[in-house]
Amino acid sequence: MTDEVGVITGPLTLRTTADADGEVRFAVQYQGADEWYALTGSPVAAGDPAALHRAALAAIRAGHGAEAPRPGC
Repeated sequence: MTDEVGVITGPLTLRTTADADGEVRFAVQYQGADEWYALTGSPVAAGDPAALHRAALAAIRAGHGAEAPRPGC
């Protein structure tokens, strides 16, 4: 699920970044496209970016309108 265009499907790329203040942001794009879309619920409070990336990736792979994971989940 994205904020800008709703649910997107197909081959996607997930980008996870941590801001200087510790917030973790998630964006997805259609593979090979130029546009990035914010994953609904992004950004999240500070957490382990690698663990949150894995959780977001698992949620996206599971489908069902995945949203950004919360730290500690």
